[in-house]
Amino acid sequence: MLDAVDRKIVAALERDARTSFAVLADEVGLSKTPCWKRVKALEDAGIIRGYSTRVDPAKLGFGIEASIQVSIDFELSEAFEAAVQAHPLIRRCHATTGEADYLLQIVTVDMMALDRMLRVELSRLPGVRRTITSMAMREIKDDISFANAVGHAQQEA
Repeated sequence: MLDAVDRKIVAALERDARTSFAVLADEVGLSKTPCWKRVKALEDAGIIRGYSTRVDPAKLGFGIEASIQVSIDFELSEAFEAAVQAHPLIRRCHATTGEADYLLQIVTVDMMALDRMLRVELSRLPGVRRTITSMAMREIKDDISFANAVGHAQQEA
């Protein structure tokens, strides 16, 4: 489990992964080398999986975000998952419990593109039997701080 210093490091990197080790070390109360070693240990443990840039889809022309529940013929699950991995408009895919087998989050430029995506692309992925689409009207929350979530979970335990 993360100690308080590790949580501070993760929280700081969640806010700004481009911060220098000197600034990060100062923020968490360590010198530069011990801070670097802690970050390296967090990376080696798989807690920090990588660094990326967050992009606003709407500013790139993707005005539609939708969640799609997908039911499939399960013997085709590996082929379905491979097709999902390769599709550029599917942001996320989770295997789920309940009535649907998967939950996809997708982006498209407009309603016509969403219609095409559903009828022509998703419906033809391996094993797809049924889809149920929900549209995002507006974004309320986009991210959490996992460092803060760990702290919260530890307080509840």
